[in-house]
Amino acid sequence: MSTVMIKPQYTDKNSTQTPRQGLEEYYALNPGVSDPHQMPADFAKIMMAHDVTHVVFGCDTNMYDELRLLPLTFIVSDYKFRDYLRDRQHPAVEVMYNDLVEHQGLLWLYTSILAVLPRFLPALVVMWFKNRGRKKFWPYFDYEPLFERSLLDIRREFDILQN
Repeated sequence: MSTVMIKPQYTDKNSTQTPRQGLEEYYALNPGVSDPHQMPADFAKIMMAHDVTHVVFGCDTNMYDELRLLPLTFIVSDYKFRDYLRDRQHPAVEVMYNDLVEHQGLLWLYTSILAVLPRFLPALVVMWFKNRGRKKFWPYFDYEPLFERSLLDIRREFDILQN
């Protein structure tokens, strides 16, 4: 018996879903992802912003898209590497990373990363070149005012997934 992989609608660069609808789909297709509404408020804010970014940037939860999401976030949003380093110190973030390693194992994690690196590294270079000189950044934590607009409209405004 084969497993049918469903490509989330929010990953289509022309999706007309709202971020709210995309987030509902994201959680429905990823039941193992923790619900931010069940977390302490400060950690929930970090996780919800991360999950919304998955939807807005059209990234699934496979290793390639997970690797793509972090630099894309630093390049395209107002959330920068220094913010990541600050938030990485949050005790709940440490627990989350430790749970991932404990659940999946370090061998799985590093093998998964190495498997996608040949495809990811050239994409990273292209991503960086396409976004040099960017003047408008996705509001990483302040996305609420955009929650009822279409992903297509948001992506056009912030030049995300264009070209």
